[in-house]
Formats: sequence, C-alpha cells, structure tokens
Amino acid sequence: MKTILKLFIGAAAMALSSCAGSEVDLYTITNGNGMTVAITNYGGRVVKLIVPDKNGNPTDVVLGFDDLTDYYYENNLTDFGAAIGRYANRIDHGRFILDGVEYQLPINNDPHSLHGGTTGWQYQFYKLEKKSKDSVTLRMDSPDGDNNYPGNVTAYVTYTVTPDNALDISYSATTDAPTIINMTNHSYFNLSGDPANHSICDDILYLNASNFTPVDNTFMTSGEIASVDSTLFDFRTPSYIGTHINNMDDVQISNANGYDHNWVLDTKGDITVPAAELICEKSGITLTVYTDEPGIQVYTGNFLDGTVVGKGGVPYGFRTAICLETQHYPDSPNKTDWPSVVLRPGQTYSSHCIFAFGNTDAQ
Repeated sequence: MKTILKLFIGAAAMALSSCAGSEVDLYTITNGNGMTVAITNYGGRVVKLIVPDKNGNPTDVVLGFDDLTDYYYENNLTDFGAAIGRYANRIDHGRFILDGVEYQLPINNDPHSLHGGTTGWQYQFYKLEKKSKDSVTLRMDSPDGDNNYPGNVTAYVTYTVTPDNALDISYSATTDAPTIINMTNHSYFNLSGDPANHSICDDILYLNASNFTPVDNTFMTSGEIASVDSTLFDFRTPSYIGTHINNMDDVQISNANGYDHNWVLDTKGDITVPAAELICEKSGITLTVYTDEPGIQVYTGNFLDGTVVGKGGVPYGFRTAICLETQHYPDSPNKTDWPSVVLRPGQTYSSHCIFAFGNTDAQ
C-alpha cells in the first residue's frame, strides 16, 4: 500500500508517495521573507524552491515532479534536485586506482560511471539528523562496497535558508578506509518559473573562470585545462546562454550537444567571491553561486526532450533548465595533478555552496 504525503506551499499541493518498505519524508524550511524550500529524504532532493520575482510573486525556480514516485529510479532516470554522492560527475570507464588497488564502478553512463553509479545516493534514502524552521540536516550511511566504492562512509548535507534569500548547502563526510568523495547538488534551475514557455537560452550567464576542462564525445575529460580566451566558453563577461550554444562547428559544443562542461574557477576556494551568476530578464530573478570548490559543472538541459513530464503536467523540453554543480573536476581520481578527491580515515571531507537569489529591481 502506498502512503500519500501532501505538502501545501501557498495554494499549491504536492502529493508524495512512498514505495513499500521505505519511509518517505518531506521537510519544509523557510525564512519568512518570501523564500520556501521543500526537501525530501529520497536522494536529499530539493523538490521546490520558491523565491519572489521582481513583482513579489512567489516563483518555483527548480524542475521536479508533483508525485515522489516519479523521482524513483525505476520510473525516471533523473537527478532533479538531488544531493549527489559518492562521486559527482563521470569517472572514466568506472575505473580508478587508490593505494595500488583498482576499483571497478558500475557503468551507468556508457562507457563511464556517473554520479555515484547505478544506485548513487540520489536513488537512496537519507536519514533525518536534525531539523529547524530554516534548516535541515540529512545523513547518508554508505557501507563499504556501495556501488563498489571502498570504505564505510558517513556523510551529511545541511540545507539552510538564510534571511537574505539564499539556500546555503554544506556537505561533510568521514570514512573508515581510503575512498573518494565529491558531492554536489543537482537542481535544474529555470528562473522564470515557467519552463513550458521559457528556455534558459534567453538567460544571461556569468562564470568567474578563465579555464575549462574539454571533453571528448563521451563527455570524458582528457586531463587538459584549456583557456576560455577566444572560445565560446568565455562567460567572464555576462552573456546570453543561447548566443553560441547551437554552434556545432565548435568541437566542444558538438561533443556535448551544447554546454555540459566543468569550468575551472578563478575564485581560489574563496566562498565570498561569486563563482557564477544567472539572470532571467523575464522574471527578474537572479541567482548568484558561491562555493569553496575548485570547479563548477554547467549543464544546459541538452538531453531534456519533452518526454519527462514534470510539475503541473508540463513536459520538460530542450534546454528548459540549467544545472550549476559546484564540485571537484570530473574524473579527478584518474588525474593525479588535479585537486585530490581522496578521503582517508581521520580526515573530514567538506564542501560548501550558496545559491543566493535576488532580483533585477534590487540591483
């Protein structure tokens, strides 16, 4: 029998279902200043993120579903809103060597392993650690051998809504054996709140990055760190996303069918310096990203094709959302000269990301 949970945010209702043997919970956090975030323990997912637009209207700026069963791996291979682990992004052919031992991970993004494997943390249940009006902390107890990763890992993700309309996300993890870890949030943003009628190609993007990591036609990084100078990947001056996104004469655009790349941030781990900014002129909503991570993966919804039907029965079409995933670089375990993702006993992994929302009238 299915258990139905309902979340009422304003006039909207979201029906959530649980599968047999799994307890599904939903947590609402708010700041009393027009921002409300709903998070489920299934995958640690942000299922609603409501902020005011330039006219003060509450606007849900993330893609997702009205029914939690639609998040289940069996129904939809989606990462909407998820707290990704153990390893965000791709690992080349699912293989890496740690302390002389080779590990083979599940291949779930042929020919590579993506976002922690076939049953990564986005397809598992986090446990509630603590909850307040404006914050929730979830815990993941990941056993040794989870998707063939070594070590028993205990990880935490804390979502906090700040008084100035930011979603602050902090991650931490410990292990009892050497392992690798690289967590991120995989929200799909459409700042218009109207994915049926608005493409992110019409939004303006700024990236504080002078370099990026090119990929081949399997989306795998080569190990090169390339300058964005005189390329279609230079967003150091704010530019419309759609300006060059369809230029398939560019090898990198062609390889990824748009933008699906890691940018090497110039922020040097300083979380007080903006790493990225997204501006939607239609709603007036702005999103500024801060992080202590060295990279940010920008994915422009290139594989959304309308077959996934989301909130309100809206088919999520081509490029109706953008992901801004703060993280270490893809395939870092196999690139020893890149920032390390190795976590050892006695150490604590930590990562911090802030999604700060505003509007153009306030600038």
